[in-house]
Amino acid sequence: MCGIVGGVASRDIVPVLVEGLRRLEYRGYDSCGVAVHHQGELLRARSTQRVAELKAQVETEGVAGSTGISHTRWATHGAPSTTNAHPHFSSGEIAVVHNGIIENYEQLRSELQALGYVFESQTDTEVIAHLVRHLYKGDLFEAVQAAVARFRGAYAIAVFAKAEPHRLCGARFGSPLVLGVGTGGEHFLASDALALSGTTDRIVYLEEGDLADLRPEGYRIVDREGRTVEREVRTVAAEAAEAELGTYRHYMQKEIFEQPRAIADTLEAVGGIDPGLFGPAAAAVLPTVDSVLILACGTSYYAGCVAKQWIESIARLPVQVEIASEYRYRDSVPNPRALVVTISQSGETADTLAALKHARDLGHTHTLAVCNVATSAMVRETTMRFLTRAGVEIGVASTKAFTTQLVALYLLANTLAKAHGRLDDAAEHDAITALRHLPAAVQTVLALEPAIVEWSETFATKEDALFLGRGLHYPIALEGALKLKEISYIHAEAYPAGELKHGPLALVTAAMPVVTVAPNDALLEKLKSNMQEVRARGGELYVVADGDTQIADSEGVRVIRMPEHYGDLSPILHVVPLQLLAYHTALARGTDVDKPRNLAKSVTVE
Repeated sequence: MCGIVGGVASRDIVPVLVEGLRRLEYRGYDSCGVAVHHQGELLRARSTQRVAELKAQVETEGVAGSTGISHTRWATHGAPSTTNAHPHFSSGEIAVVHNGIIENYEQLRSELQALGYVFESQTDTEVIAHLVRHLYKGDLFEAVQAAVARFRGAYAIAVFAKAEPHRLCGARFGSPLVLGVGTGGEHFLASDALALSGTTDRIVYLEEGDLADLRPEGYRIVDREGRTVEREVRTVAAEAAEAELGTYRHYMQKEIFEQPRAIADTLEAVGGIDPGLFGPAAAAVLPTVDSVLILACGTSYYAGCVAKQWIESIARLPVQVEIASEYRYRDSVPNPRALVVTISQSGETADTLAALKHARDLGHTHTLAVCNVATSAMVRETTMRFLTRAGVEIGVASTKAFTTQLVALYLLANTLAKAHGRLDDAAEHDAITALRHLPAAVQTVLALEPAIVEWSETFATKEDALFLGRGLHYPIALEGALKLKEISYIHAEAYPAGELKHGPLALVTAAMPVVTVAPNDALLEKLKSNMQEVRARGGELYVVADGDTQIADSEGVRVIRMPEHYGDLSPILHVVPLQLLAYHTALARGTDVDKPRNLAKSVTVE
């Protein structure tokens, strides 16, 4: 969840470190810090404020140096505080930044305390600094190599030493780390290539267990077996412009309005329903699978819940959707003929990666990733893949990543149907035509924003909300509730509308707005009955309805009419007003929309 930037150069590296942190701040913003080798000493600045304040601090204090590391933190071990902020030092000799969790840190901490090392923080990371210091015999790389052999858990680390002012070492296992190849005697480490945009576009993606040794004159990579290896240097297109805010007030707002383009980009190479969309292995594999297992977390899990209904309805294959963080910790019944689908925006989600590994260990060999990052661990570790083209998503509350995931999963449902002889030419034509029209349809939904702003003025005064949906739209109700709670801090729950009378109806009062997703589908009349149950208890209804549903504004019922009913793809349209409702409610309440409390964008720890 945190962000790392480090570098070794022949110039002052601090501007690169701070700018890199600014680009990664969405990944963690409880605290931040920078450390450099400065005139023969280790110098450090840390803050529990944002990166902008850290930048002012290093400028005021004159922090400068040609070798350094920096970090922006999402707290796991230890509360957000200056003492717990990275970088961590050991005896003023070793400096470390770290993403991930060292699971055996308590054992290591006890051993190091017995050796006389004094711990200043509550973090697991400080163990790394002291262990490297204890193992250091004049060669930093050897000390890091010996230290990581003692770790259990996940880590990406960057380390430098007072005694070796022109050297920086890194290592990764279970958490991403890239090496940036510079020019003119400089090289870099970062947890995301985005941090190095504008500094270098030549990136090496370190593999699981790799260690890197960086000096101004070059770098060396060693694998987990201790062998020197060559890793491909890739030219990564600069994403800086796309990550800039532009004329928008927040990244979330920008990303909501980028959805028509993101969907169009995702569909750009789609000429028809074809297994090749999912990689060269798909043509042989998809006709042989007899079921689907979907593994995901959070918003991606809700996308999987929509996909379950699509795949079962269109392809007639049974689907199981598992919360990734739970799947690996229960006894499940493996089916080697199942297609395992993992869904993740970043492709580095720790729980989903661990679930994927567990599935493989159980004998599942048919694996497919739906992901937004082509170079991610998840894409590298599955046999098939579909890359959504949402572009950089900075806002913690996912929007365009979700809708492009749905596009990919709808394509998968139809591709599975075709592979099993259950999609005729007419149905394929209809599916592609509907997808092609989708960007324009989303654009018309975005035009409903003024009416949603009016709703948000009421929601901003509430502390609880209920979301209802049926069928394909129950997961959309779940996603709407998640968005509202994530960024406005309003307690929100979602239920299948038919479950109201089985308990949730007890909560309904005039003080709790009830948002209802009401497409004109086969369940509409049942949904109208559920809405009457709310009104009979004095509940206030806020209905996102298709234009032909015959649901009108009345006392206690406020309606926003969607431009058109969109059949199977209706969930993609209906989620957009719920995204806008969460955004404008948070705006009215004055919360930090892009960086909500206690959350971070990329969940790279379990």
